This record gives sequence, C-alpha cells and structure tokens, in this order.
Amino acid sequence: MDSTGEPSGGPYNVMPSLRPIRFLLYPALGEVREHVRVELFGRTLSEQLGRPVVMELAPSYEVLEAELQRGQVDMVWATAEQCDAHEPRARAVVRAVRSGSWHYHAALVCRADAPLTLEMLRGQRAAWVAPHSTGGHLLPVRFLTRRGLSPDSLFQEQRFLGTYRRALQAVLQGEADVTSVFASYSNEHAIRATLAGFVGHEQERLVPFLYTEPTLSDGIILMPRLSEAEAQAIVAVLTRMNVDGSGLEMLMGPFRVEGFVLPSEAERAPTANRPMLGAEYLVAELDGQERCHRVWSPTGRAFGQELTGADGRTLPELLGQEASEPLVSLARTVRERGLGGRLDYQLDVEGEPRWYVAEITPCVPQQGAAGVHLGLLVRDVSAMRALEEPLYRLASFPLLHPEPLLELSSQGELRYANGATYSAFPELLEQESHHPIVQAALQWAWRGAAAGEPMPTVQLRGRDWELTVLQLSDPPGLRLFARDVTLRKQMEARLLQADRLSALGSLAAAVGHEMNNPLAFMLANLSFAREELERLGQLPRLRGEAGQALDDVLEALSETVQGALRLKHIVQDLRTLSRKPPEHRARVDVRPVLDNALKLVRGELVARARLERDFHEVPPVDADEARLSQLFLNLLLNAVQAMDVENSARNVLRVAVYTGEEGEVVVEVQDTGRGLPPEELSRIFEPVVSAHAPHTGLGLSVSHAIVTSLGGTLRAESHEGRGTLLTLTLPEAGDQPWPRLEPDASPALLAG
Repeated sequence: MDSTGEPSGGPYNVMPSLRPIRFLLYPALGEVREHVRVELFGRTLSEQLGRPVVMELAPSYEVLEAELQRGQVDMVWATAEQCDAHEPRARAVVRAVRSGSWHYHAALVCRADAPLTLEMLRGQRAAWVAPHSTGGHLLPVRFLTRRGLSPDSLFQEQRFLGTYRRALQAVLQGEADVTSVFASYSNEHAIRATLAGFVGHEQERLVPFLYTEPTLSDGIILMPRLSEAEAQAIVAVLTRMNVDGSGLEMLMGPFRVEGFVLPSEAERAPTANRPMLGAEYLVAELDGQERCHRVWSPTGRAFGQELTGADGRTLPELLGQEASEPLVSLARTVRERGLGGRLDYQLDVEGEPRWYVAEITPCVPQQGAAGVHLGLLVRDVSAMRALEEPLYRLASFPLLHPEPLLELSSQGELRYANGATYSAFPELLEQESHHPIVQAALQWAWRGAAAGEPMPTVQLRGRDWELTVLQLSDPPGLRLFARDVTLRKQMEARLLQADRLSALGSLAAAVGHEMNNPLAFMLANLSFAREELERLGQLPRLRGEAGQALDDVLEALSETVQGALRLKHIVQDLRTLSRKPPEHRARVDVRPVLDNALKLVRGELVARARLERDFHEVPPVDADEARLSQLFLNLLLNAVQAMDVENSARNVLRVAVYTGEEGEVVVEVQDTGRGLPPEELSRIFEPVVSAHAPHTGLGLSVSHAIVTSLGGTLRAESHEGRGTLLTLTLPEAGDQPWPRLEPDASPALLAG
C-alpha cells in the first residue's frame, strides 16, 4: 500500500517542543528483524523531526489497548480496529501502505493436499495468530459470523499461536487444518508472495480458498497529547517517507510497511499524479562518444539540473562539470576494462551535501550501434548514509558485546554465538546441546519460567555465570546472555562472612565475659587444692595405699587445671574475635619471635616432621610482641597438626622469612600434610571451621584477625595430598613510633 501526502504549512523538521515523543508499537512478530527495523524507523523520525522519538514495543495487544485508554503516549502503531475506534478523538490517523494499498483482506489458507471450501469448515481445526490480530483472527471471524457461521461451534478446535509463521507451520505439519493471513489483494499471486515471506518454498504446499472483505489497514494514531502543529509536522514526515526515491523501505519497513497515507487525502489526489521530491534517481545509456540517450528520472531533475531535452547531450552538458566529472572517469574505466564499475561520491547540490552511488555496466551490443554502449544508474543515497551509523551500531552490538551472547533453537542447537562466547566457553562447539550453559537455558524454558524470573548461576571452571534467557517467537528459540558474576559472588561471600563475624563477635564478647570470672576462681581453687594436697603428701603418715590415692588425686587435679587453662585460651581467642585488646605496639623483629614460637611447638614437631628454616634479614614491623607470638604459634600448630605421625619420616615443615618486593616482611609456613579440598580452603579463615576434628577452628580465624589489625595479609594455598602454604605479609615499621593505646580504648569488631 504505497502513497504520498503533501506536507502542509512550512518545514516539517521544526517542532515546537523538545520533549521526547513516546511512540508505542504493537507486538513484533519477527524478533530480530522487527526490532532492528523499528530502531531504524525511530532514528529516521528523530532526524527528520529534529526531536527525540522513543520507540517502545508493547509486550501484548492488551498492554497496547490499556496504554491507548490511558492516553499517556504520543504516537501508537495500532491495529486496524484500534485505529477505527480512536480516530474520532485522535489528532490524525495515518494508515500503513503495503504493495501500494492501504486496505487489506484476510485469506483463509489450507494445505494443497487437503483442500477446503466454506462448506467443509465444520469440524476442522483452526490456527489463529492472536485474539486482536486483524488479518490473523478478527477479519476471518467477522467474515464467517456474517454468514451465520459461529467459529466456536464451527471449528472442532481453535488455537492462538502468536505469529503468522507458527500458524502456517501448524497447518503444514498437520496440527491444524486452516489458518488465515493478511493479503493486500484478493488474488493468489499476492497471497503466495505473502506465504513465501513466512514459510519460503513450502508455500507451494499451501493454497488460499477464501478471501474476506477489505478493511482499512493498521496505522499510526497521533494522540491528543500532541499539539495540532506537532501532529501536522509528523503527518508530513510519515506521508513523505519511502516515496521520494530514497528506497529506504529496504532498511526501515517495520511490519512489512512501505509507507503511510492519510486515506481521505490519498483518495482525492491519486498517487500517480503527485510530484515526488527529494532524493534523485537517474537512468541513462551512454554511447561511444559519451552522449546520453534514454535519460529518465522520476522527478525530472538530477543534481539540481532540469533534464528536459537530455537525449544526445554529453554528461558535462547535461549535469554540469562538477557533477559529471566522477561519472565520466568511471565510464572511461569501464570502457577500457570491459567490466562494470561502481563509485560512491559526495557533491554539494544547491548548498546541501549529498551522497551518490553511480553504477556503469557495458550494454549488450546492438546491430548498427557504433562503439560500446554503457548503462548508467545514479542513486541519491544521502538518507541511507544518515542511517549507516545506527545500522552499524545495531549490527555491531552482538559482536562487540563483552559478555557471551547466544541464540539457540528450541532443542538447544546453536544458531549464533558472539566472540565472547567462544572465549568463555571454548568447549561449546564440541559439547553443543550438552554444554552446561545450554542445558541450564533449556531447563529454564522447559519449566515454563516467566520472563525475567531469576535463574540459578552456573559454575564452570571456578567461574560463576548468571544467565538471562529470552524466548524468541519467530522462529521459536532462545536468546541467552551469560554474565560473569564471580567477583560479585566473592563480594557477597565476604559480606556474609563479615556479617557472621559481627554476630559471632557479639556472642563471643558475651560468652567470654560470662566465662572469664568462673574460670578465674576455678583456676584459683584448683591451684589451692593442689598445693594443699601436695603439702599433705609430705606428711610421714601418708604412705602406702593412702599415698598412692593422694598421687592419683593430684594427677587428676593437674589434668583438670590443664583443661581449665585450655578453656581460658579459648575464651581469649573468642575475645580476640570480638574486639581488639589493649596493645603495646613497638618495633619488633619478627625472627626472634618466630624462633620462640618454634621452640614452643618443638615437642609436637619432633614427633611429626623435620624442620627447614630459611631466615633472611628483614626490617622491623610495628606490632605487639605478645600478639605476634600468638599469631606465629597458631600458624605453626596448624601446620604441624596437618601432618600425620605415621608419615613423620617424609614430613617437612618449612618456615621462611624474607623481604618482599615492596619492602614488606613476608613469613611463609609450609607443610607437607594432607592438604585441603577447594571447598574447605575457601573457608579456612572462617571462625569455628576446622579440618581437624578435635580442634575449635578458632586458631586461623584469630590469626587472620590479628594480621588484619596490623595492616597485613594472610593467604592460603593448598593441594590435596601435597600440603598447605600459609603466606603472611606485614608492613615495614614506619618512621614515627606507634602510639600506645590506653586500656579503655574503644573495641572494634574484626571482619577479615
């Protein structure tokens, strides 16, 4: 349906307001194609109106109707019925033009090997597009109802499949017997062209057998939110679009539309009698002397020159020296080589820069013709050049998108993947539909999850991938975006651990306070009891069985004291997690402190492993020596206890001290013990987590807290069966002495 409308009232690229125009369109039936065309269509409108146009595709016809009723949009591309209903109160309604017509029919279609007639429809199965689709449901239903045939009682089954393609495929596959498609004209040739656009060569298996009455086509409603002047400017742009020789319909025809028309004006002024202005289109034949013959242009002009009396004139005489120079050069090159050529060039025409494409090809030799004749075709592509940037931007998005983007069939077959996909998942082509990413997307689709429903992350080779899946309807499939959220997951884990540590710190402070006082008098009483019993043991009368019993009691008391002391140490560790104790920081050389710690674990170390020392000269650090000693003792005990006594002959504890690249002090404690699996290694510094059953799991968490309070770091590396390496770094002591903290300094929670 192709027609034009003359602009009225001055230049149409001047708009009274710079407020963005909100343009709502009915749901796209072809996912990628329609979205790209809609984007280009909006960009063209914005450029020609001199005002931003925001394009929105409605998710459903129901949403579109609701927005129409609310009146909060400026322009709406609506169905034929909606255009009819809202036309009385709209600023204007321009109708879509397809195949030169702004009316269309619906054609009932069946399989060629199972032909139908109107009388044979009873008991058949119908496949419709959507309840509000004019050509795909409303027109045929109206046609049948007017003939006394109620579709609800006529058909055995009626299904809505969402798109014309899917409805036609249902008929082809025998899942339905009849469907309906729109048709600009009620003849089989027009229908076959429409069918081929949806199902390709399989259109030969289908046949139209009934045509409905025509209706005005769908179109664009200009809502009352626009002023009268704004509406006139938009109508002028829309009715001139795609009919000025620019050929932009190839790029920007949403919903298979070639242009727009105001039906009342078009009926008063037929298309054939309307002048076409704007982009130029020139065809000519050049003889051996480069004179022009059979010159034709739809506007009668080219390069700002009138083409009257063109036959027999040379290109410079016809078009002027500047416009003809590139064409003459191209013509001579083609004549010399005998091959066609193409040239893109720019000219200033009447003060405006314009882009042209010229094509020259040798013509078939004719009897009596002197020399080689050439065919000349020149097109003004300025409008298409203006669209190149947004077109390239749209086309480059999947290629340049930094994260994986895939498109899959409904069965998981890979249709497309960008470069980032192959970098992230190099095994995708080999595993195909069995790849974990594809499997997760298919499970989401098979479950019938709602759009936007969050998906569980997929873990691959230590990375966390968050998936977003969109259903594609035409053709059916899935579009999959994968986002690497490993860092976010790690941050969430650290925040969760910090929250746990905060809660644990509060609990530890309360428990430590409540246990400290009972432990103090328990230890005091145990010490008093032991001293008294030892004094009684010196008496001469306590010999024999009485003396042996007394020794047993003293041994039991000693074990009880050791247990109480162990409880005291646990309480101290809990208090370390909950707050920083008063510290007396000074410059400390870590080597003698580490030596003392090694002496304290010597007894247990001798029974389990051989010691290797690698101590180098290191600068002092700012620390509390007692806390530093506790830190080293925890690290050494953890390493020693990780090595089994049975393997003492091959076990090695390596302790190294050296200066790092940035002047920091580095301490390494490495064992050759059992090592840790990745899931345990990731939690090694969490409180109350221990790989050794008898232990509380506070040692390394306390160590981490101490290191953090000193401004250092503590890292762990481990391999199962090969051992664990703990690397501690502490900053070099500063120039200024560390201020001494008073005993009432404010406590601070530590979250490593």
